[in-house]
Amino acid sequence: MELSLLLGEQIVVIFLMMAIGYVIVKTGFFQVEDSKVLSNLVIYICFPCVMIDSFQIELTQRTAAGLAIAVVAAAAAHLFMIVVVWLLGKPLGFNRIEKVSIIYTNAGYLVIPLVSSVLGEEWVFYTTAFLLVQNILTWTHCVSVLKGRNETDIKSILLNPNMIALAIGLVLFVGGIRLPLILDSCVAGFSNVVTPTSMLVIGMVIGDVDLKWVFRQKRPYLICLIRLVLIPMTFAVALGLAGRMLPHADTEYILMIVLIAVAAPVAAMITQLAQVYDQDVRYASVINVMSVIFCIITMPLTILLYEMII
Repeated sequence: MELSLLLGEQIVVIFLMMAIGYVIVKTGFFQVEDSKVLSNLVIYICFPCVMIDSFQIELTQRTAAGLAIAVVAAAAAHLFMIVVVWLLGKPLGFNRIEKVSIIYTNAGYLVIPLVSSVLGEEWVFYTTAFLLVQNILTWTHCVSVLKGRNETDIKSILLNPNMIALAIGLVLFVGGIRLPLILDSCVAGFSNVVTPTSMLVIGMVIGDVDLKWVFRQKRPYLICLIRLVLIPMTFAVALGLAGRMLPHADTEYILMIVLIAVAAPVAAMITQLAQVYDQDVRYASVINVMSVIFCIITMPLTILLYEMII
């Protein structure tokens, strides 16, 4: 119960950061167009630094086994979400933004600070499993969906700063290599601004939207119901039952970290990628802001259900 309450408190903090972005646009200090510069900063500089920084941990049999469990659970989670979208997509008429909003969560921008605050810095390492799976799918499946073409540009994927950072992080982890102090401080510095900068972007885009109109829209409520209730609650039961059978000493918290990522609101990157690929940025932001607000209630309840089962 205590973990659920701590989770709720940290989500409120994230929401307040987004509110600042909303205010600075409404008051005229910034224009909504300025958010695109911040989007590129987060996607191509800050987020790669998060990936590298997360792998700066000692390789032991325990951490390797725990990471393997987390990767399998993360892959299963994404497969489950993709299947849900495939099954419900045609009867419910999902568009491109809705499909990726249901599948891709705020694992990087929200989960890392949440795990750090609720469980402790030493557990942030296991968030990389979900980030690993989600990053690969983001720059393949997610981008293909937003483009509307079932094609994969291998060169673009391999040369993407996020994938390069992922490869560097894995090499450093497996090789037991620690970054020099000066370089480590630089990487950590960019990592630390990911969450507030991402929330500013969302708030700035929302600042150009009539919130009364936002909450009068019926469609985003359906997307949020699937993203925040149907998928995480179902997966909470599955992980809770699976956790009883796994022998690893850290199973409960490792699976909880994956569940926190699954139960997170819509990925902030969806709004940013919508800008990059000329999709409906406002609609993506509407779904995002609604999911952030509602997750204040749904995420703690999801974790509470998991704790009761495991």
